Amino acid sequence: MRKILILLGTTALAACSGGGPTTVGGAAVTGGGGAGATNPHTFVNPTDPKTYQATGGVQSYAFSTTPGSEQYNQLYAGDANTARDNGYQITYNPRDGIFDLALKATKANVDISTRFQDPAHRTAFGGASEPQSGTPNLTTKGVIYFQNGSGSGVFNTDGYTSQTQTFFYQKPGTTTKYVTYAGFIRNRIVQSNKDNGAGGTFLQTDYDRNRGVFAFGERSSSNAVPKSGTGTFTGQMLGSLIYNPLLDIDPSTPSFFQWMDGTSTTTVDFGANTFTLALAGTLGAPQFDLHSSQIAQLSAGATFAAAGSGRVDLVNAGGFLGQINSASLSFGGITNNLVIAGSSIDGAFYGPAAQEVGGGFRIVGGTPDQRIDILGVFTGAR
Repeated sequence: MRKILILLGTTALAACSGGGPTTVGGAAVTGGGGAGATNPHTFVNPTDPKTYQATGGVQSYAFSTTPGSEQYNQLYAGDANTARDNGYQITYNPRDGIFDLALKATKANVDISTRFQDPAHRTAFGGASEPQSGTPNLTTKGVIYFQNGSGSGVFNTDGYTSQTQTFFYQKPGTTTKYVTYAGFIRNRIVQSNKDNGAGGTFLQTDYDRNRGVFAFGERSSSNAVPKSGTGTFTGQMLGSLIYNPLLDIDPSTPSFFQWMDGTSTTTVDFGANTFTLALAGTLGAPQFDLHSSQIAQLSAGATFAAAGSGRVDLVNAGGFLGQINSASLSFGGITNNLVIAGSSIDGAFYGPAAQEVGGGFRIVGGTPDQRIDILGVFTGAR
């Protein structure tokens, strides 16, 4: 597989005095030289080069199609990291206005790097050049988009290849000051003639689709996190899911990625070192392919709800961790309470006084012969 790198950007970038990037991650924020060093929390108006350790998850789905067929050669994989895992890194240098994201997730078959440095990599909905198919339009929520890519050959002919990468994130300061959420899409298509066994050929289209969701920002030091009292943090949720409950009925039933966005509420009891998490969201349209039946098991507008809990463990986890206890998907008056085989919640506190939270979650379906996996991130301000 190739490598994923996510790049972020802000609309107004301050000049930088130079020096290497500061690393921001683990249980504490570390300082560094250069402008703004006296105040390491410069997430809204960055001045120093920094590398952020992101928390979230990535997915990959590879399959093939040909005219008249459904998806075959299917292989799906997903992975959610922890608050201390440095597999997802986002680096930003204000001097050059360049963002680099490095994602390495062996369990998800993802190892990608990319850079958005050309001013033309900034894109938006509403013009002749827009974010690629499968990108959610979250412009009204202060989300900014970047896109790059390359291709060769003629579409729908032997030898055609295309790879497009889109990164989007909510501009810091929109709903939170010290943490934000982001999403990433990479769509790769390769078309080639294959022997049909009867002296002829057919054109096969191979897809490799990757998605990622991330929370990143200026993490709190352990000393900044309260030792008593309670706090409620409300904010945003962004998720990506793949939902196919019909493989036992028809193994050729296609699977599709869908985005969902919504809200989160995190309630923390600092004295007891416990937390609860409530999530609610609405699904967007499925991302179809060239040949498969364009019938998704969940239409745009379906709703998602989940609840989880866990413990605060600054020493061993660098934040808080737990599990999703219940989750459901609803559409047309019908609610499907998911059977959960595995789940996770991993998060951290952000800001000089732990004013905000951010993290990731995952829900793996447990019913045999179904492909159900939900990966998401959440942010919240106290």
